Amino acid sequence: MAVSRRRFVTSVLAGSALAATSTTELLTTLASPAYAASPVGDVVGKVTVGYQGWFSAPGDSAPIGGWWHWSRDRFQPPSPSNTTIVSWPDMREYTRSYPTAYPNLGNGSPATLFSSYDQQTVDTHFRWMQEYGCDTAALQRFNPTGDEGPTRDAMTQKVRAAAERYGRKFYIMYDVTDWLTMQTDIKTDWTTKMSAHTASGAYARQNGKPVVCIWGFGFSEPSRPFAPGPCLEVVNWFKAQGCYVIGGVPTWWRQGIEDSRSGFLDVYHAFHAISPWMVYRARTVEELDSYYNNVNVGDMADCAARGIDYLPCVMPGDLAGGHRKHGDFYWRHIYNMVRLGSQGLYVSMFDEYNEGNQIAKTSETQATTPAGANIRALDEDGVACSSDYYLRITADGGRMLKEQLALTAVRPTLPTLGTPPPVSGNLAAGRFTSASSQNGPFVASNAVDSDAGTYWESGSGSFPHWWQVDLGASHQVNKLVVRLPASWGARTQTITVLGSVDGSSFSTITGASAFAFDPATGNTVTRTLTTTAARHIRLSVAGNTGWPAGQLAQVEVYAASGTTDNPPSAPSGLTVTGRTASSVSLGWTASTDDNGVTGYQVRQSGTVVSTVTGTTATVSGLNASTSYTFTVTARDAAGNISTASNAVTVTTDAPTNADLARARSTSESSHVQSYGSGNVVDGDANSYWESANNAFPQWVQVDLGATRTVGRVVLKLPPSPAWATRTQTLAVAGSTDGGSFGTLVGSAARTFDPSTGNQVSLSFSAAQARYVRVTVTGNTGWPAGQLAALEVYAS
Repeated sequence: MAVSRRRFVTSVLAGSALAATSTTELLTTLASPAYAASPVGDVVGKVTVGYQGWFSAPGDSAPIGGWWHWSRDRFQPPSPSNTTIVSWPDMREYTRSYPTAYPNLGNGSPATLFSSYDQQTVDTHFRWMQEYGCDTAALQRFNPTGDEGPTRDAMTQKVRAAAERYGRKFYIMYDVTDWLTMQTDIKTDWTTKMSAHTASGAYARQNGKPVVCIWGFGFSEPSRPFAPGPCLEVVNWFKAQGCYVIGGVPTWWRQGIEDSRSGFLDVYHAFHAISPWMVYRARTVEELDSYYNNVNVGDMADCAARGIDYLPCVMPGDLAGGHRKHGDFYWRHIYNMVRLGSQGLYVSMFDEYNEGNQIAKTSETQATTPAGANIRALDEDGVACSSDYYLRITADGGRMLKEQLALTAVRPTLPTLGTPPPVSGNLAAGRFTSASSQNGPFVASNAVDSDAGTYWESGSGSFPHWWQVDLGASHQVNKLVVRLPASWGARTQTITVLGSVDGSSFSTITGASAFAFDPATGNTVTRTLTTTAARHIRLSVAGNTGWPAGQLAQVEVYAASGTTDNPPSAPSGLTVTGRTASSVSLGWTASTDDNGVTGYQVRQSGTVVSTVTGTTATVSGLNASTSYTFTVTARDAAGNISTASNAVTVTTDAPTNADLARARSTSESSHVQSYGSGNVVDGDANSYWESANNAFPQWVQVDLGATRTVGRVVLKLPPSPAWATRTQTLAVAGSTDGGSFGTLVGSAARTFDPSTGNQVSLSFSAAQARYVRVTVTGNTGWPAGQLAALEVYAS
């Protein structure tokens, strides 16, 4: 069994390495001319998630058998003393689960786990990817020649099926850890097994080429002892197969220090894209910023100067280590990499419950975690987070990467969504807070922790200042308790209490009045409030006799018992009712609510893009020929939000008479050397596809991504006069399913003449097709099929 790569840690902040960065080198690199990044494809401009898919359980029929990756001893059930995991999955959406030897959950239910070998598990994960804007999955593939091989082979097929079903992309990510015969085996594995999956429309392509990642070259651990020469040979071999090759490289690849061996720079620079590893390198927002300034900026400049796409690793943080800070850490990492100008993002990982850096749905509280097992849930720092919270952050990060959301250092989405389980007692305890300002370490969250000795203090200066708490759901609030540290001297603050159901429109609950804090009575003020429905409570401080700032050590909010408003039912039957190149129209069946539905929110990959009162909406301002996923939620008068409707995925129409084939997925009957089919859609007329020689007929085809109206194809050869006039006998066919093709243009001789641009335009009756195939049966200039461009147009 392969050793996990993620436990390798150099210095946490690597201060010595930061100090070793050459300022002259960095400035020289930054001064180099920038390059034109690759166009948007399946990894550039997209969010990729690392997918292990490596969990198994007895009874799931997996060839490997046992509790693969759940237990240290896989032939014994996982338990607190026999485990490899540090986080517990949210099991509510799996239709099949397996009993463990863990204690029951905190709520008394049996502790069960899933198997990745169940197709329903993989389908569930890829449905989440669809719903939360994860575009592409990098399927991890360790040495497949041992006992893991048959199971990993089967998992590839399961991932392919799920990606096809849910409109996601996937690619193979080879991990060379402990794979000492890698140089020969990896080529055999690709040619005899994995390359067959590139025929799927779901296999990721970049610049028209199938994507492959090789993770582990140059790392300094003994488990990857490879010399630079064999590594470079493998990279160049995959490039010669027509692949777009990503390097999963050490954090310090550019300097050749810390986790990177020296002498590997030529290997790193041979990749089409570089994705430096970051897991366990940083624990805090401050450390992420240090890496940004001292590592990432120089990495990006080096890649830009050499025409390499930069696809950095971003991570939610180690849940077991307490790094997450209810999303602050993850959002800062995404924000840093987007403001850097990265070409795409690689999230580590989707399902890595073993090391606590998963974004997949995770147990929210100890009620759904094995009792006494010392496993942290998502509320480990006192802030309630929905099980899908890190998926929702990923969706927001993807929107920011794609410029559908303005660059912002502030998380757009709060930790909870909808109504949590009924709450009694202090509703504000541990909840998300914000403030108009803060003085140094005296942050807003101090007013909702369990320590009345810590406090929030606003910045000094002219009043008013405000402090605010999100209760996570609307409640009929009727009491407020405010405290200052018990040892402080008497003072009076003038405070207005406001409430809101949406966090933007506030109304006054209690007008400005004097809150007199007296150490003789514990520096505590209690106020009875007019019962008001509110989710967000704001205290606006207009004056303070004891200090020129607002000060709050503890704020407690209470509600009348039994007054929590229930959320609406989920909208149902969401369908696409129309589309254009820049808009999508939707319709759905109305929700129900105990107090009435006030409106609906249309969400694109989890983020609200339209708010309406009826059951139809049109989302505008979209990009042409782009896939979008939508859901709808309902909202009631108390501000409660329902769970999401079913998801629908739709591809917008192409611009008028645009090339429908540009940068789309391709396939072929054969190719020679590096002249793969991806060259016909890369926009470069000098690169070309060439089939096997002396073996007609041969074909090349493009997947348009969705069924389109097609009426013309333009076929090109390189325009150079060196490509002398030649005639190819060819036909054009179309298909909606990739299996059954109908003739669009019959077989005939077509002459390519460099004096007229070496191109042929063929028009035909408008037809519906997703797959367009050109079949070549003869060529007077070379004994093979040859095309530099296959362009497809509506007319």
